Amino acid sequence: MCAQIPTRGAAGSRLLDRALRHFRRRRMRRVVEDLGITARTTVLDVGGTPYNWSLAPLCPRVTIVNLARAGAEMGGAAWVIADGRRLPFRDRAFEVVFSNSVIEHLGDERSQAEFAREVARVGRFFYVQTPNRWFPIEHHLLTPFLHFLPAKLAGWLARRFTLWRLLARPSPDRAKYYIEHYLADVRLLDAGGLAKLFPKAIIARERFLGFTKSLAAARRPGR
Repeated sequence: MCAQIPTRGAAGSRLLDRALRHFRRRRMRRVVEDLGITARTTVLDVGGTPYNWSLAPLCPRVTIVNLARAGAEMGGAAWVIADGRRLPFRDRAFEVVFSNSVIEHLGDERSQAEFAREVARVGRFFYVQTPNRWFPIEHHLLTPFLHFLPAKLAGWLARRFTLWRLLARPSPDRAKYYIEHYLADVRLLDAGGLAKLFPKAIIARERFLGFTKSLAAARRPGR
């Protein structure tokens, strides 16, 4: 297993951390098994940090791509500052491209399509996960049905109360930045939207309490 990344925070934040670790540890085990990842596999993680790989059952040869502002989260990991829509790598440079909860943050369908094309170009295989648009709890702000409301009403509510703010207890500056980013840039996808972006991939479903919580577009060995 990769080196563990410690988590800190208030009681509510620690509860959120435990839930995050549970779901992501299960997801990372599935990714490793489904894509046949070994310690020798070259992996490009687009938009991630070392955190997910600290939860994986083994340590492949991971390179991370992220924006400059993510530097504080990288520790000693190998990483490249770049935009996931314009990756600075040759075709099929990596055996696997992995991305966890990034594609929905890109703002519009055109940017998501550019991101999808780059993932498919750079990796022999890939696994791109995103929250399911139709899951009843909005994944980012953890507030039931928020994403089903009209935009003005959702914005009014998100700026005043969300379960994420209650549980994570962010600083006022961080809360304002994250909520405004969510309102301006997050474009959630359903299975049909993800399949449109990755027409040659299979669409895998991650379920919770009978609902499809998350989706993943995957190109696996042997397909």
